[in-house]
Amino acid sequence: MAHGETSPLDLPRPMPTGYGNRLFLFVMRRMASAGVNDAHAANAMLGAFGRSYRRPLVLMRAMMLELARASSRKILVAPCCCARMTADEGMLMQATGEALRDPNAAYEQLTDLLGNDHALGALTCMQAVAQAHADLGRPLELYSGG
Repeated sequence: MAHGETSPLDLPRPMPTGYGNRLFLFVMRRMASAGVNDAHAANAMLGAFGRSYRRPLVLMRAMMLELARASSRKILVAPCCCARMTADEGMLMQATGEALRDPNAAYEQLTDLLGNDHALGALTCMQAVAQAHADLGRPLELYSGG
């Protein structure tokens, strides 16, 4: 991109707070851009969870693959270096934060994000990811960035 050009990627949402949320966002961005077997994503999980990194890593991979399978539209994901989030990333963060507390609200957000009503598999994957993060001491707090 040349100097002075603006990016077509709209970044209306602020970055989440909390280590668990930022880790989730980083790993999601890495897997979206470089594939689910990205070494940087795996290394970030290893650094955060130590020897117990496999469970959240495998569940995160399953979630990303399920989102790709179930989506009938493109989900916009910003590069890892961006200090803000796309609207799609914000919706995904909100749905993940609510997946354990309010599954019905999370399901509604996922159907909007995916563009169809077939979001049950994605919801269960998100619940598993959120539970793994919570069990291992890096909980995903509720994201409500405007």
